[in-house]
Amino acid sequence: MTFKPAKWPRRLRSQEWFDGTSKDAIYHRSWMKNQGLPPDLFDGRPVIGILNTFSETNPCNAHLNDLAERVKHGVYEAGGFPVIVPVFSVSESAFRPTAMMFRNLAAMAVEETIRGQMMDGVVCLVGCDKTTPSLLMGAASVDLPTIMVSGGPMLNGYFRGERVGSGTHLWKFSEAVKAGEMTAAEFVEAEASMSRSPGSCNTMGTASTMASMVEALGMTLSGNAAIPAVDSRRRVMAQLTGRRIVQMVKDDLKPSDILTREAFQNAIRTNAAIGGSTNAVIHLLAIAGRCGIDLTLNDWDDWGRDIPTIVNLMPSGKYLMEEFFYAGGLPAVIKRLGEAGLLNKGALTVSGGAIWDEVKDARIDNDDVILPAEKALTQSGGVVVLRGNLAPDGAVLKPSAATPALMQHRGRAVVFEDIDDYKARIEDEALDIDETCVMVMKNCGPRGYPGMAEVGNMGLPPKVLRKGITDMVRISDARMSGTAYGTVVLHTSPEAARGGPLAVVRSGDFIELDVANRRLHLDISDEELKSRLAAWKPAVEPPAGGYARLYHDHVQGADKGADMDFLVGCRGHAVARESH
Repeated sequence: MTFKPAKWPRRLRSQEWFDGTSKDAIYHRSWMKNQGLPPDLFDGRPVIGILNTFSETNPCNAHLNDLAERVKHGVYEAGGFPVIVPVFSVSESAFRPTAMMFRNLAAMAVEETIRGQMMDGVVCLVGCDKTTPSLLMGAASVDLPTIMVSGGPMLNGYFRGERVGSGTHLWKFSEAVKAGEMTAAEFVEAEASMSRSPGSCNTMGTASTMASMVEALGMTLSGNAAIPAVDSRRRVMAQLTGRRIVQMVKDDLKPSDILTREAFQNAIRTNAAIGGSTNAVIHLLAIAGRCGIDLTLNDWDDWGRDIPTIVNLMPSGKYLMEEFFYAGGLPAVIKRLGEAGLLNKGALTVSGGAIWDEVKDARIDNDDVILPAEKALTQSGGVVVLRGNLAPDGAVLKPSAATPALMQHRGRAVVFEDIDDYKARIEDEALDIDETCVMVMKNCGPRGYPGMAEVGNMGLPPKVLRKGITDMVRISDARMSGTAYGTVVLHTSPEAARGGPLAVVRSGDFIELDVANRRLHLDISDEELKSRLAAWKPAVEPPAGGYARLYHDHVQGADKGADMDFLVGCRGHAVARESH
């Protein structure tokens, strides 16, 4: 794609606030000047909003104030006027009932923060899982020049000589305690090794996946995704981003210029190559909806189906993000895709140039971390989209994190009506379950939980774990942490709380999973299924009020990105009328 910069100088959006000698202009300038700002900052230079998701209750983002100052330096150097703007910060590690419930609220707040204030361009400082998609969703709906900066992953963890991946080893050690292979005291001792520096998860979890997705989409400077949070090069990236956004405003280079269907194809293929989180499916569908891009689950399956997973990182592989950065990071992966003919090389990025020009000279310095295609973790990576009478609108599975022997499986269903039912019964020695069964959990989707929590990777029963079994087929309408692993079918749509077929599965039914043929089948007759669905009644009461009720009434299914129906689309950045 060839980008044609807009003619400069032109009247900027911020001049609607600051230009002239009217009462309103003086009102806006005078209040801003109480911060000690010199008059020439209001002379028509671009105002850059630095949207900062810093929060001490969001540990992944707790270091972002430093990066905000670095972005500010860059903006000043390029002749812009930077303003740091705190925005709603959604923390995966702290929010209840689940951070996913508040992604759309954050996106809505970000959208109105941008539209309602004197910004000409936007730098989004992001880190934890939901801050990246929520800020990009909000910015895409406004469509001012925008660029993302990730906070970066934390350093490697080590426990007794073993690499410890944040999240991944939480699940692993927790199962080991239940199996009697690790003591509770050892589990607590390992806690200090899991998160030993600022930053987001050091595995290819959702935070690192989404940092990779925005880079593959072209919405960050090349190399942004993998730089560790505490590495000085992360600060350099922030400062260079501050410089770049000023030129983007002058060129009028907007998300709508970059976020094309070709860009989403690049991102989906990149997700397959890195063994990225299944959460990327929901987030990219939602982002595409804000851009007016017709992206579907079928695109995920078609574009990612035959892409080898070449990044050897937990939870699919053995290394962590620190090694990924040293090995060449995401530019090296995108280069591999380009060399294999799997990249839309002309896709535009925030640099103003094509993505191929950004990565063609990238080095690979460790081919055990970034593997050659012939040594891939799996030759057919990506996210598999399953359909059938149990998931007419689709369900997803991550092959690189699954057990090959379970990719074709027929087993007896053991059903949990919701997460509370699961917790109450899973450790009961009398539970009628063995490793051949299929664990099914209902009412954990967008409307059912509410918010679609990361509970899909249900822990196995202790009596199965004690046999040395580490995986079973698990099916739900929930999500799974990007740090988790297993043969786990997720996002089953329509969800149980909407009366999807998952709602009427009974213990003792047989379910067939056939990944190669993309099939998820409940082995009962069409007549029986129709009869059960006709008799179904909702098990989940709508919330009484507040945001929870708004979410319940308007959230779309996982197959549409779980955005709210009234937030889909781009509403632009027109300046509202003056209020004074």
